[in-house]
Parts: sequence; structure tokens; C-alpha cells
Amino acid sequence: MAPVATTQPAAVPDVQSLKKDDNAKVFNPFYSPSISDDGDDTYVHAQFKAPPRRSSIITPAIGTELSGIDLRQLSDSQKDELALLVAERGVSSATRILPYKNNLTLPVIFGPLHKHATTPIPKVGIEEVHVVYNDGSRRPDPSSFSKLELWHSDVTYEKQPPSVTSLKVITGPEYGGDTLWASGYALYSGLSPGFQTYLEGLKAVHSGVAQAEGARAAGLPVRRQEIESIHPLVRVHPATGWKSVFVNPGFTRRIVGVPKAESDAILSFLFHQIAENVDNQVRFQWEPNSIAFWDNRVVVHSATFDFWPATRHALRATPHGEKPTSVEDYERQTGKTAKDRQLEIWKQQGLEAQTSKNHNSKTRGYND
Repeated sequence: MAPVATTQPAAVPDVQSLKKDDNAKVFNPFYSPSISDDGDDTYVHAQFKAPPRRSSIITPAIGTELSGIDLRQLSDSQKDELALLVAERGVSSATRILPYKNNLTLPVIFGPLHKHATTPIPKVGIEEVHVVYNDGSRRPDPSSFSKLELWHSDVTYEKQPPSVTSLKVITGPEYGGDTLWASGYALYSGLSPGFQTYLEGLKAVHSGVAQAEGARAAGLPVRRQEIESIHPLVRVHPATGWKSVFVNPGFTRRIVGVPKAESDAILSFLFHQIAENVDNQVRFQWEPNSIAFWDNRVVVHSATFDFWPATRHALRATPHGEKPTSVEDYERQTGKTAKDRQLEIWKQQGLEAQTSKNHNSKTRGYND
């Protein structure tokens, strides 16, 4: 699907301005037009009216929750709006969907579906579905991995890593098994201008070797030879034009063309920012019939393994995206200037970005 152009970033609503204007309405980009409803539940056929559809921002940096959405009823333009919303907000959750085997038509509009090299194929034979399954027979071994290492963006070792990906948990624990996402947009925005510029000129190796070796060690099939790909460390989303840090602990192994000590230090810093900077994260607690859409181009995610011995069973559809585009290539190919998401939102709100050129900033605390 061709990228959807946008000129306005999805900013956090200005609550004060909404209070000043009684006629102000929050625009939901997910659907258009809206269906009028006077709220009269005594109407004899009220049960046949469409339920209210709403979207709410979860955190300023990342995440939108959609409610009252039936994904079976989306028009082509609404599917484009969904893709754009996910591109801008990183991840969105919705409810009321078809059984997953009948729901592949939605992810496929975002690109050809990826066939995972190591995941078992479901018994019903849908090769494009990635199975996520854990039960009481395999207890997580904390001596074999750290929590930081669980953060990843799906199969970034591919030449064309995924775009708008969807996941549905079909069996989950009563508590736990949440998914967390971290914004690559926000990670980029939080860096100093000099460091941003430095990172924009770098590329990194993303490797599928460890994943393939782990599958072989577990006695699972590896259906094709594992690969490694080199991608820009900062990529530009083709629809938003915003810059995002594009590394993840799961698959990024080294930065090309710099000393190993420098590569290790930079990647360690970025990985810890992904896992530890809570301002850039959102957490999703799964409910029956919920589904999450996220844009693997601009977010990193991790599941929580806090539910053993309960069963957690999920199904994922993963469309290929485009080959990651560096800032230099994006600006040369499009004639546009790649943007910092946070700066664009501040501009929309009429605010100026803070700078640290005077080097006189004072330490201040929080009174939370």
C-alpha cells in the first residue's frame, strides 16, 4: 500500500483550548463521517444504532486506544486512516474483530505478509501467521536472558522489515502477559542535536543468526538460511516524514565503520533508553477480543514473562514494509526535510523548543 501523506502530526490535545471553546470537537482520524446520535436510549430501536466510536491518547509520546471499532466494516479510506494513525502514534489497540484466520485481509493491505523462518506453522496451515505460544511446560530461565534483551522490533534482519503489524491474544492469563512498546520517535527527540546528527550518519547490522541458532537448539525447523542486513541507525517514516532511532536489543549487533568499543557504548546507551525511559513507553493489558496494531518501523516492544505457568497464546500478522530509508536518502529522494516529531508537535501548539546552548540549566526535581 502506498504511504499515506500527512501534513499535521497527531498532537496531544490542548485541554485548555478545548475548555475555552465550547464548540471545539476532537477530530478522530480513524473514521469519517461520524454517525449522529442524540443519546436517547429510550428510542424503541436504540439497539440498532451504531455504538459510539472513540479514540483516546494513552501517553503523550505513544499509544492510542480505539473503542467501539468493528474492523470488519472499515472502508478503504478508513484502512488508510488506521495506517496513518498507527504511523503517528506508534501503536493502537482496538476490539471487536473476526477470528484471526479470517482477519488476514486487513494486515495484507499494509504489505505482503511475512513468513517467519523459524516459527511453527499453525495446524490449519496459514503460513503467514506467526504463532506466539507459552504454557506451563517451559518455564522462563532468567539465567539465559535479561529483560533488556527481550525488547525488539520484529525481524529487523530482513531486507524489508515489517510495517503495520497486528497481534491478537486468543488465550491469555488472568493477570500478566502485558505488552510494552517504546517510541523510536521519542527516543530520537530526547537526544542532543549534535548526537542526533552523528547517529543520522551511521548504519547498523541486524542479524537473524541468534534466532535461527536458538530454534535449532530447541529442535525447531529453520526454513531458510538466516541473514543479516545493514540498515540506517536513524530512519524516516515514509508517511509522517519523522525521524526515528532504528535499533533494538533483539537483532541489532554492531554499528558499521566505528571502533567496537564505540559501537558497544552507543548501542548499550540506546538499548537502555528503550528499556528504561518510561516517558517513551506505553503498556497494554490484553483483554478478550482485543487486538494491537503497531508500526515496527518506529517502535520497539517487549512482552512480560510474569504469567508462568499460565498459557499465553497469540497470533501475529506481519506485513513487509519498505527498505529503511536514511535521513540523507529521504531528503534527496523526496526533496523534503525529515522532521523531529516532538518539535513538529510543539510548533503545532505554538510552542518553541527549549535549547541548552547557554549550558546554564539548573537541576530541578519532581513533586510527584
